[in-house]
Amino acid sequence: MSNTNNPTYDVIIVGGGAMGCSIAYNLINFDNNLDIAIIEKDPTYAKASTLLSEGNIRIQFNVKENIEMSLFGIQFLSNFSEEMAVLNDKPEVNFRQQGNLFVVDEQNYEEAKCGFTLQKELGCQVEWLNPDQIHHYYPYYNLSNCLAATYGSYDGTITPGAVLTGYKNKAISLGVNLITDNVSRIITETNNIHGVELVAGHHLSSKIVVNAAGAWAPIIASTADVNLPIVPVKRQVTVIDSGLRPTNLLPAIFFSSGLYCFHEGQGVFTCARSRPNDLITYDDFSWYSKVFYNSLWSELLEVIPKFDRLKVKSGWAGLYAENTFDGNAILGEWPNLKGFFLANGFSGHGLQQCHAVGRYIAELILHKSPEIDLSIFSPERIIKNEPVYEGRSKII
Repeated sequence: MSNTNNPTYDVIIVGGGAMGCSIAYNLINFDNNLDIAIIEKDPTYAKASTLLSEGNIRIQFNVKENIEMSLFGIQFLSNFSEEMAVLNDKPEVNFRQQGNLFVVDEQNYEEAKCGFTLQKELGCQVEWLNPDQIHHYYPYYNLSNCLAATYGSYDGTITPGAVLTGYKNKAISLGVNLITDNVSRIITETNNIHGVELVAGHHLSSKIVVNAAGAWAPIIASTADVNLPIVPVKRQVTVIDSGLRPTNLLPAIFFSSGLYCFHEGQGVFTCARSRPNDLITYDDFSWYSKVFYNSLWSELLEVIPKFDRLKVKSGWAGLYAENTFDGNAILGEWPNLKGFFLANGFSGHGLQQCHAVGRYIAELILHKSPEIDLSIFSPERIIKNEPVYEGRSKII
């Protein structure tokens, strides 16, 4: 690194959430001589999608590379506490593998069958259930519109803050610099990256800048004249007390409409869904119980009738960095701008994919052969108008 007035780094990462910190950790783990800076505008992470995530991870995808990322992530999480230990401090991600249950109806039957077949071919622990078997796993579910379900027994939920803290603290312990500031623009010259300018006005120099700014990624990219098809979509999660007391922890249950419901223990559940009129915003993180009562409860009652006497306890709202092009991640170097790497547009899947993506972006930067080839998600597909769709069902 050069003088403190205009420091130079090997890599600058914009965004210090789980994705940015995972990339930094993987870079420094590959090469501990690298000088790396993470720039994070808010050290409290109050609006960061990482901490506002439900923390779910699943292998039940329809695109091979998405499945492979989840398989890698689940395996990595099994040793996360040991891998990210700093002295005697070990992050506990509390990986609760209660399973994910995806309901199959007439609308998504063929798609689910194809996805299930691919998952089995890749060695996933997933079952195809008939209605009687579904009732065994989820006795409160109304089976009237159900043809089948897929059940991933290794799927589950983690503590998002522990994943972020684990990567961040480990990266810092290995020599990564965490800078609290806001990037005002990406500095470019003749189609090459030269660094970033901070709000205070001073520059940080680097030939490589990684955009890991989550929902704010399109704002960062636009300063380099890169137009990303990403919008910040508000998603509200509601915490309810159902009045029920299941004997065991129930699997998370997902419906083709985009509705999902997680059992948190005892009678407490969280639920949410995406809607076409969801607010696009960077400013509104308010949560309203009336949104649940007016637009979600009736649908929830149709599929889980025993929720007729529930009580709303609380809730929160966060942002999805929704890729409006095809709903999948945008990974790799932007064509015609050498040194500008993207890890963006995860559409709600960033926390579960950060383990594989962090490694992949580091491999690309260091010209290593990728452990998982994720080139299908290259930003070049946007320029060529070649979308990669996960499926026809709602993004969950």
